[in-house]
Amino acid sequence: MNKTNLAILGGRPAFAQSIPVGQLYFPSWARYEKAMRGIFDRQYYTNHGPLVQKLENSLQEFLGVKHVICVTNATIGLMMAADALELSGKVILPSFTFIASAQSLSWAGIEPVFCDVEPDTHQMAIEQLDALMDDDVSAIMGVNLWGGACNLGDLDLFAKENNIKLYFDSAHAFGCEVSAGKIAKFGSLEVFSFHATKILSATEGGSVCTNDDELAARLRNIRSSYGAGKPVPVVRTSNGRMSEAQAAIALMSLEDFSENRQNNEVLFNLYEKYLNKIPGISLIKPTGVTVSNYQYVVCEIDENKFGLSRDQLISALKAENVIARRYFYPGVHHTVGYENNKTSLPVTDQLCSTCIQLPIGAMVDEGKVEKICDLISQIQEMADSLTTHLNGRGA
Repeated sequence: MNKTNLAILGGRPAFAQSIPVGQLYFPSWARYEKAMRGIFDRQYYTNHGPLVQKLENSLQEFLGVKHVICVTNATIGLMMAADALELSGKVILPSFTFIASAQSLSWAGIEPVFCDVEPDTHQMAIEQLDALMDDDVSAIMGVNLWGGACNLGDLDLFAKENNIKLYFDSAHAFGCEVSAGKIAKFGSLEVFSFHATKILSATEGGSVCTNDDELAARLRNIRSSYGAGKPVPVVRTSNGRMSEAQAAIALMSLEDFSENRQNNEVLFNLYEKYLNKIPGISLIKPTGVTVSNYQYVVCEIDENKFGLSRDQLISALKAENVIARRYFYPGVHHTVGYENNKTSLPVTDQLCSTCIQLPIGAMVDEGKVEKICDLISQIQEMADSLTTHLNGRGA
């Protein structure tokens, strides 16, 4: 590709179709059609049907956890978790997360207390927890980011020493492993996302995992009367049940998990190989795990060394039909409903202005990774002229 042919300068886009960032692993049409015909033949579409039950049993075996409660999406799962754990007052969580983490607490009438993250790993900064503690804090919500994990041992110790509960938003961490086993059984419970952008896809969906029998019973009763099992007292119920169509796709995705995870690892390693040669862009490697799902390719842009800001790079890539994202942006403590929070979170603020998410998953192959990295290299080399062009457009 000739350097003067960058699309943002009037050249033809490098890709004819947009390359998205999400995983988007889907079964073949033949497998999908067979699964959907089975649902129509049984005429059982929802209400904790046979495929949902099969999925829960399969996930329990795969994850090595006693209870898996499948739900329609991870946000509902986090909302259910707050009620099932009988939380009150305040819960500490990182601001560098998807907004649903905090909103699930607001739905339950709980005040989020935002913590900063480590600059190198992007995981919760545990050393800051002492300063955030008071008598109203009832729990910590850890967030396992980027196919990595928090310091699970230190968080568990802190929670026990302060007699508060610990649970995890593990939306990014399905299939990841630590020395003690797969992510799923840590804290009181963990919540996974099965959105289409995640490595295990139900197109939309999620699950709550726990080894606590009493907690599992409350979760099932909160989810709905269908599949609730033994009736137990709960504050309220929700329509959180997963459909048979979601479960069918998730079961096929689970069958494909090992192959898809391996494909992600190959692509991630290629990104690392090529991006390491480009000044001003740093790839964030998954930390805290022995096995990663390589859910995301996340980089930080050093504007002084790269020559362009993160947002300017996103604009240049978008012109080439490479859909890179600001992720997360903004920090939750700057969003509507939480903007009056006075906590200083300098690392979160910095990451929200420098982090970029690049494509990985089903829509990417080795050739596309090389091409994307070549584009980024050319954009960096032409930073001066691109800056003049983008400033002229008001970008």
